Amino acid sequence: MPDFNWEARARNGEIRKGTMTADNINAVEQRLRQQQMTPTTIKKKARELNITLGSGVSAKELVVFTRQFATMIDAGLPLVQCLDILAGQQENKIFKNVLKDIKSSVEQGATFSDSLRRHPKIFDELYTNLVHAGEVGGILDTILNRLAVYIEKNVKLMRQVRGAMTYPIIVIFIMIGVMFVLLTFVIPAFENMFKDFGAKDALPKITVMVIWVSKTFVSSLPFLIPAVIAMVVGVGAFYRRPKGKRFIHKLLLTLPVIGGVIRKIAVARFTRTMGTLLQSGVPILDALEVVAKSAGNVVIEEGLMYARVKISEGKNLADPLLETKVFPTMVVQMIAVGEQTGALDQMLNKVADFYEEETDVAVAALTSMIEPLLMVVVGGMVGVVLMAMYMPIFSLAGAMKSE
Repeated sequence: MPDFNWEARARNGEIRKGTMTADNINAVEQRLRQQQMTPTTIKKKARELNITLGSGVSAKELVVFTRQFATMIDAGLPLVQCLDILAGQQENKIFKNVLKDIKSSVEQGATFSDSLRRHPKIFDELYTNLVHAGEVGGILDTILNRLAVYIEKNVKLMRQVRGAMTYPIIVIFIMIGVMFVLLTFVIPAFENMFKDFGAKDALPKITVMVIWVSKTFVSSLPFLIPAVIAMVVGVGAFYRRPKGKRFIHKLLLTLPVIGGVIRKIAVARFTRTMGTLLQSGVPILDALEVVAKSAGNVVIEEGLMYARVKISEGKNLADPLLETKVFPTMVVQMIAVGEQTGALDQMLNKVADFYEEETDVAVAALTSMIEPLLMVVVGGMVGVVLMAMYMPIFSLAGAMKSE
């Protein structure tokens, strides 16, 4: 949104000046009149470069800020004073500068939600829309407390998923490293030893096969490394295209076991976000747009935007969601019940609680299944190599004893 320089006359006759971010001049004029000032001059100004630093602010810092801000607003402190206090006690320099910039923007006449929108990497669309709803409804402290709870639950969900995936990824990297060392250094050393003992022509078939794999791998390294790099770059380029991204996201949802976990995570995120938005007074069409953009999956985003279009045509939420076949039937049925009883926000939060627990169970089950499978694969590969290398040694030892 553009910035406007404004000049207005207060009720006491004092002339005041400032800068405000708004959609147009009429919005600036309306906001000034709400502040009991009579506009005299409003001019659009050239857009300045805003500070949008978000990579250095953690979710924990955002939760602490949100809770403290809610407490101060509930205690009756003015908005600017709250921002000044929180910026002063903030240890993170990036976040401190962001809060100072927000405070400056509010002092110049912008609303709190518009000031937050200057920093989308920290305060996403969900955050700013909820704050806007809190400003309009006069329940900013309540909204901020809901936001803090939402962020904490979302972070907990993502932490569980990442934690469950950490161990398998580490094991896979260890497996790749072990096989690289075996194929590149260990097996060629054994092959040279067999040559020295003159046993190259009498090696077991499994040993010959493993040596052949090692030789093929070593000779292919100059081509294999560029091929792997090219494949990674190619997949990245394919993913950046809309059709490629949609294909990969659809594939992830249809994968056995993993697809079910991803779908549960998506349902938990959708219902929690949607429930929080509706509970805070955000209109359902705006809420669906925000939820769709934060879905994290193109297929789910398309399904939610389709539902949004159908709702704008006069339909309810449950029927178009059922048509998309993205969400489980049970979830859609519960949404339908929520719509019929007029308690859709409460029903969505109950579904979110259920699916967050389901996600915990599904992630734990996936981890317990992957871990032994990986150990069997790693142990089997190493076992085959050791058996292939030591069988000729035992044969040589037996031949030497018989002599």
